[in-house]
Amino acid sequence: MEIMNSILIFAGTTEGRSFADACVGSFDQVHVCVATEYGSEIIDKRAGIIVHTGRLDVEAMVALMKETGCSCVVDATHPYAVEVTANIKAAAKQVGLRYYRLLRDLKVDTSDCIYVESKEAAIEFLNGTEGNILFTTGSKEIGDYIDGITDRSRIYARFLADAESVDKCKAKGLLTNQILCMQGPFSLDFNVALLQMINGCYMVTKDTGATGGFPEKIEACRRAGAKAVVIARPEEEGYSYDELCAEFGVSQMEAMQDTSANEMLKDACCAGASSDGDESCDCKVVDSKVKAYLVGIGMGDDKSITKGAMEAFKNADVIIGAGRMIESLASYGKKTVDMYKPQEVLEYIKGDTSLKNVAVAFSGDVGFYSGAKKLKDVLEGAGIEVELIPGISSVVYFASKLAIPWESIKLVSLHGRAQNIIYAVKHNRYTFTLAGKAESIRNLAAKLIDYKQGHVIMNVGHMLSYPEEMIVSGRPEELVDFQARGLSVAIIENPAAGDAIITHGLPDSTFARGDAPMTKEEIRAISISKLQLTKDAVVYDVGAGTGSISIECAMQLSDGFVYAIERKEEAACLIEDNSKRLGIENIQVVRGLAPEAMEELPAPTHAFIGGSAGNMKEIIQSLLDKNPKCRIVVNAIAMETIAETTNLIKHFNFDYVDIAQVAVGKSRKLGSYNMIFGQNPVTIFTFANE
Repeated sequence: MEIMNSILIFAGTTEGRSFADACVGSFDQVHVCVATEYGSEIIDKRAGIIVHTGRLDVEAMVALMKETGCSCVVDATHPYAVEVTANIKAAAKQVGLRYYRLLRDLKVDTSDCIYVESKEAAIEFLNGTEGNILFTTGSKEIGDYIDGITDRSRIYARFLADAESVDKCKAKGLLTNQILCMQGPFSLDFNVALLQMINGCYMVTKDTGATGGFPEKIEACRRAGAKAVVIARPEEEGYSYDELCAEFGVSQMEAMQDTSANEMLKDACCAGASSDGDESCDCKVVDSKVKAYLVGIGMGDDKSITKGAMEAFKNADVIIGAGRMIESLASYGKKTVDMYKPQEVLEYIKGDTSLKNVAVAFSGDVGFYSGAKKLKDVLEGAGIEVELIPGISSVVYFASKLAIPWESIKLVSLHGRAQNIIYAVKHNRYTFTLAGKAESIRNLAAKLIDYKQGHVIMNVGHMLSYPEEMIVSGRPEELVDFQARGLSVAIIENPAAGDAIITHGLPDSTFARGDAPMTKEEIRAISISKLQLTKDAVVYDVGAGTGSISIECAMQLSDGFVYAIERKEEAACLIEDNSKRLGIENIQVVRGLAPEAMEELPAPTHAFIGGSAGNMKEIIQSLLDKNPKCRIVVNAIAMETIAETTNLIKHFNFDYVDIAQVAVGKSRKLGSYNMIFGQNPVTIFTFANE
């Protein structure tokens, strides 16, 4: 066979890598261009293969072609990487090189699929259908689909975890349960289960071929009774894998002989020039021989580490963890790496092919407010086997020190978290919290005092199990100046926890009122019942007045939050005063006029409108823009407000509407008699979309 000088391959797919391997021996040099460091890692760098890493524009491609002195260029990038393919063609033409396009074979029965030419065509088609839609085209295009689909409640978006993309989806009105951040490869069974879970009627995907997860998607649609809406591949001419091998006189068997099943999962569309945002492209699968042990090391001293943890560290090739933890494990004589972020740990494991057993150390127990869960998901998503080894948690250790049965303790954390700890303290005899540094203990003591919980006992455990361990108990006022170096936890004891009111309908006299309007207690009780709150609801109280609705809603939300929107400063101050006086912390007063004041708030699940200042239509529109399924309750007394709300219900065409008019009479003492005096009748509107 004649030996040619050199070839340049843009190897963005499994087929591209295989073809590069096949060319060794037929060319003096095989130059392989990939976009990322990981793309470089998964190329077989045997003699004759030279890897170039980085995303290139036309100018940079021209320079690379001239530098390598290649005699021809092979474009093996992803089928939907249209812009990259155009750049490679342009660069090859400018340099005067022969251009070859390697086409990905389909090999999938798509006779029952719905093919469309573009995302715009997909949007047009889907708007004429009903039922939930699973989008699997990646994060880059999901914003266009959200903007285009008329009913956003139908949308479920699956893409790789990306904080910016998640925020973009939420800003456009998607709820958390509609955003499915996960990493492939996805099996047939997983795709079927996901479609069934969301009650999916359609899946939008791209024709990425067998190595891009396309067959599993199409078959999953059939089994789940859904229809696949496929964005057609851009039309292009080129060579199949067999044809290209024949063109260059290389053996197809040689090309594929080193491509294992695991490598096929590593389809390098993300490692190549571009994946065009397709979520089916998985570039993070690691050799399955690696096993990671996520190990809880207990409190920190040798006495609290379990035998299972010891064995894991003894057998590990490397121990990974945050600095203070790996320092305590130096006695095992292993290589240690100061690292804890999941993606960094994954990249480290991928970068060392000699690893067999990796131990990652976590303080306390891996199942209690631990970073182990996120790391487990990341590693397993990359094909790494994971085993969790539990440790002795701080709550178990501290409860034993105080002789408190820990099964009765409410568990929360303030360590880098925002939690409704006042609710927990008011409703539980014992509340445990991971606090952090001394400042957190001081802030917690001040908050307990501020929210009228100064009667509780704070038990603070400092540097538990270490030689400097210290346990301090006292009222919050005794701990507002707490000083210590290192980490602390606390168990708060509230003997009066059983006295907390758990139903709505507080007497009007409970609230400081001033001149602000207030929804009366009976009307308030009915209105809140109509809201049908969940424990993690996000509630807007528009025109909050004294905050009676806000406060009573917040009292029901162990994990939720209330935004009290009020334009009058006197009323806003009253809400803050009432909240603290009644010990309710999961309320934020938002000063301003709705709907403008609502713009930066997270999407609501429920909304109560007690006052609209003439902006009722705009307020409802804003609520629906943020969450089309927001459940809304409006209280109306004036005939004009009743008429306006009735018309708006028709205008927005809600799926569910309930209208009740309530007239309440209250007794008043007149001499020796109790007389009933009627209050203004209130019309309570409830409406929502299903």
